[in-house]
Amino acid sequence: MKKLALLVCLVILTGTLFLGACAAEMAPTTTRTQTTTHPTYTTSATYTTTQSTTSTIGFSVGGAKDVDNFRENIVNNYLPLPSDITFEGLFYDYYFDTGATEPTDKLYAPSYCYAVTADPLSGETEYYLSVGLNSGMTEEDFARKQLNLVIVIDVSGSMGELYNQYYYDRFGTQQDAYSGEGVTRLTKLESAADAVVRILDQLDEGDRVGVVTFDSNARVLQKSQPMNETNRYDLRNKVLDLRPGGSTNMSDGMNEATDIIERYYEQNSYEYENRIIFLTDAQPNTGDTSTGGMIGVMKRNAARHIYTTFIGVGVDFNSQLIEDIIQVKGANYYSVHSPRDFRDRIDEEFEYMVTPLVFNLTMDLYSDGWRIDKVFGSPEADQATGNLMKINTLFPAKADESGDVRGGIVLLKLRKMSSEPDGNVFLKVRYEDRNGRTDEAVEEIALQSVAPEYFQNSGIRKAILLTRYAALMQNWTSDQYRYFQRSAGWTPCMNEETGIVIQPYAYLSQWERQSVPLTVSGSYEGIIRDFRDYFASEMEAIGDDDLEQELDILDNLSR
Repeated sequence: MKKLALLVCLVILTGTLFLGACAAEMAPTTTRTQTTTHPTYTTSATYTTTQSTTSTIGFSVGGAKDVDNFRENIVNNYLPLPSDITFEGLFYDYYFDTGATEPTDKLYAPSYCYAVTADPLSGETEYYLSVGLNSGMTEEDFARKQLNLVIVIDVSGSMGELYNQYYYDRFGTQQDAYSGEGVTRLTKLESAADAVVRILDQLDEGDRVGVVTFDSNARVLQKSQPMNETNRYDLRNKVLDLRPGGSTNMSDGMNEATDIIERYYEQNSYEYENRIIFLTDAQPNTGDTSTGGMIGVMKRNAARHIYTTFIGVGVDFNSQLIEDIIQVKGANYYSVHSPRDFRDRIDEEFEYMVTPLVFNLTMDLYSDGWRIDKVFGSPEADQATGNLMKINTLFPAKADESGDVRGGIVLLKLRKMSSEPDGNVFLKVRYEDRNGRTDEAVEEIALQSVAPEYFQNSGIRKAILLTRYAALMQNWTSDQYRYFQRSAGWTPCMNEETGIVIQPYAYLSQWERQSVPLTVSGSYEGIIRDFRDYFASEMEAIGDDDLEQELDILDNLSR
């Protein structure tokens, strides 16, 4: 019964429906019809689209850009939060065959692939459609605008903890972290300062930069000014000399950054990109600690083309807080897994990180026989309805030599509305570029009969594998927290021997994390072992050795 209950939990999260065996499944043939409001997008300050043979880039969605915090908690023997692993964050760790078959001169050109596959645990048949995030823009032609940038650095007391430890454990029961080889001895603030220095190295003479720090209150470390008027050496030393202390008032840091950047955001919106980069462990405990307050500020900023990047620092980074606020237009977030890894990421991706190109992307699905059941790979997935998919922001993403795009896919789980649905599906995509100009594309997909296991290409197969993996990990962590809450019982904080105990820290705010030891309880032991074998088999079929890092996680949990 326990195993059945856990299977049902996985089914609910992935949107699995027990549809029963189907004699005639569907495979796609496509007839393409595209309409457009203008033939091409061209702005000299940003990009040009072309049909040349030069390698193109693609797109990835906004939101999480990695799941490093999830992995790092497991490595250090802590139980991650369910929000530490997101579908879009996991997708961005991999390159996908998007299914594009011909060049395009459009800024965004979707492609579609289909799959019919049995759930590896329940055996029930599932139907998926992938949306490839393609572009006609070339790497050669892409260049970011000049930046109007404000960097915000959390210098509160919790940033003084070592990267691989939980700061607020000291106010409760101290949990022992795994301290194996290679564990960094840097504090979170030292890691954040190193990241800021690397960001400063990426700025050109025409970029503007301001720096704000916050603990209980926000302070301006450097007013906004052009880099050609900035003493890089002095600013670098100011950042490296920062020391932690005080409480955490994230809202004050965001408000101060907004005050600084809005003085210049109208300077020239066609030439300047306005962005706030916010480095924090996301554990606010004073000021406005609500997500609504931060979301309100970020939405007002986004309406004026001021966007936000969060960089999470430390294993106790609170992804629950960030998960909501990064759904705002133009927002994304990364984790500092290690200073070296983050330096490499900044060197390779900084221009992509700060340059959103597509906004308000919607896809309408018209079909009598099919509906969208779930969307995976977009932070706005919960906004999907039976025939609508919505994505607030697309960022440029690298393509490899074969044309596969990093994070370049969104996965739709389809629901059959009848036992033998009409195979014709019409898809209409609409979007805006950064200057508010609109475009659309219409495509008809005629689905033909096929039985599982069917994958139109390796990209959709990889996306389905990673979706099932992430859903299992979310289920496990969510149920594990319930298990601890249910089984912990109640122990009085005082008795005749101890006397009246004065707690060193009476209460933690909802965002302040204490650690929970890594545990795999109940039927999850067998489920994870079984899923590990399925994952290994699919990894071999897909032929992507990078998936080994997820297999290592499953091996760790299986032990």
